[in-house]
Amino acid sequence: MIDEITAQELNSERFINEKVQEIKGVVGDEMAINALSGGVDSSTVTMLGHRALGSRLKTVFIENGLMREGEPEQVVDLFRQLGVAVQVVDARKEFFAALKGVTDPEDKREAITQTFYRSVFGRIVKESGANYLLQGTILTDVDETVAGIKRQHNVFEQLGIDPEEAFGYRIIEPLIQLRKDGVRKLGKALGLPAELIERIPFPGPALSARVIGGVTPERIETVRKATIVVERLLKGTGAFQYMAILHEDRVTGMRDGKRDFGQQIEVRCWDSVDARTATPTRISFEILEKVAREIVREVPGIVSVTYSITSKPPSTMEAI
Repeated sequence: MIDEITAQELNSERFINEKVQEIKGVVGDEMAINALSGGVDSSTVTMLGHRALGSRLKTVFIENGLMREGEPEQVVDLFRQLGVAVQVVDARKEFFAALKGVTDPEDKREAITQTFYRSVFGRIVKESGANYLLQGTILTDVDETVAGIKRQHNVFEQLGIDPEEAFGYRIIEPLIQLRKDGVRKLGKALGLPAELIERIPFPGPALSARVIGGVTPERIETVRKATIVVERLLKGTGAFQYMAILHEDRVTGMRDGKRDFGQQIEVRCWDSVDARTATPTRISFEILEKVAREIVREVPGIVSVTYSITSKPPSTMEAI
């Protein structure tokens, strides 16, 4: 049982001091490594880890081919300004090879988990000489995995999996007592800029969690282009999270008076505090129409755009 620390209860400075000492105590004089995606959780654990270990924490950005437009460059540049060096590791071929022909949501998550932890990180850990992986697992990740709602790729021990036995290194999870609002509060105390702290959540499986059916570079590029439009036009809503999802079936549309047999994008936008429950944001029809027009205009092959109005539960925030 994990003892939750709510955002209201969280004393950031005390928490930071305790976790810095814990990390130092576990790692000792050895090296640790962590993966930075640029999301709130991974960014916060990166800053916490560097406060504890300094140059003995190696931070890498895994370029899996599934990220948003320009994300690797933006993340590396931002953390360089914060004094943290980030190494970019190109693993696109490995991830797309692992996802080839996989359509079941849980099989996709498992393929990404195994590729990330065993193949890619297994290699990086051996090369770096690190025996520890520092990662930003939060309590909501554990809750959803243990409840069987969806397997979060970063949850192991709660499922009876020993990471050291499975992958060859130990995993340290200093944020596991917190939820998203607590992590944001902690990130601010660690000196992360507002633009990063207020960033909307982004899933570990990245854009593959927003492609229903098979994942290919072409389908990822389609949802990536739609994501640019959705994030630009819904940024001002004040919502907790918003996204574009590419559906599997092709749908009948019309263009220039002729049938255009194309694809469908579903837009989701959520109001929430900690991601445990969520309700669809009540967006004006004028904004929704603009989103639809721009997606159809900017994203090749899209003939239909829909908006989800189902709460969580029974829906989940991501499609997969």
